[in-house]
Amino acid sequence: MAYVPAEYPSSAGRAGSRAAAPTIFGPTHNHASAAHHRSLSGITRLIRGLDHEETREQSLDLLCKYRQARDDLGILLWNSFGTVKLLLQEITSVYRPLLSGGLSERAMTQVCNAIALLQSVASHPDTRMPFIKASIPVYLYPFLNTMNSERNYECLRLTSLGVIGSLAKVDDAEVVDYLLSTQIFPSCLRCMEVGRTLSKTVATFIIYRILLNEKGLKYCFILADRYLSVSHALAKMVEGLAEEDENSPRLLRNIIGCYLRLSENQRTRQRLSTYIPSKLVDNTYIDILRGDPEAIGNLQQLIYNLKTSQRSRPQPIGLVIGAVH
Repeated sequence: MAYVPAEYPSSAGRAGSRAAAPTIFGPTHNHASAAHHRSLSGITRLIRGLDHEETREQSLDLLCKYRQARDDLGILLWNSFGTVKLLLQEITSVYRPLLSGGLSERAMTQVCNAIALLQSVASHPDTRMPFIKASIPVYLYPFLNTMNSERNYECLRLTSLGVIGSLAKVDDAEVVDYLLSTQIFPSCLRCMEVGRTLSKTVATFIIYRILLNEKGLKYCFILADRYLSVSHALAKMVEGLAEEDENSPRLLRNIIGCYLRLSENQRTRQRLSTYIPSKLVDNTYIDILRGDPEAIGNLQQLIYNLKTSQRSRPQPIGLVIGAVH
């Protein structure tokens, strides 16, 4: 199932950004300097730069810039004294402006960078469980639960989803247990409702990964309202899918995966068939799926499962089966 990692904005070269902060790192624009920053000593120095307000912004920016080049960045951040606390302070500093609507682009950028560094911690196998046991994801709730869809809020939403997605994509029962014990599930449903396409894609992926686990599937069905909330959120996204959006194929793929998993419960299959929009099982979105045989296969299996229920809709099913062969 497709997973879209969270993206975060960079303050480098941003129009209207303030002059560069005082730096202890030297020039950052040439290859030799970049190689130094990616080295262990360079990364360690950047982490130390987080301790000082005058170098924190640049340190956040550079650590995010080079984080893909350091598989051990999560360990270095977690084991560096006081660093995670500083990142959390950066994150919580925007809670008030988030509520008042006064969130600036500069503040958003710094917080997105801090969240992206937490994703490095969440995704590393040696720091994943300590990260969870410390309940770090709780600090992301305000960004996941905001109903504001403006760009700055969307960036925070998407980057926060990236952290949760890094946890969810690992096949680990302990991770699923943790996610089910928190407000992550309803928060993702909210993101599926108010987020833009990329946020919807990551949020739907997280729900899909939870549903793949038997405990996660049981969690969905244990309350009728919860099951209906999932069904309605998926249906709303199907109805509003924009074919011209480049992220729509991945979103549709994740939606189909969720529906397929829900359809594997025979007791609710009949009811599910009444909730799935006809757009999903007729030819409306067939062009979006071309070139994705796995998604097509999942859709065919979903249609087969629905066809076995007493209230299936045979005409659309026949149309799409003929179209995807």
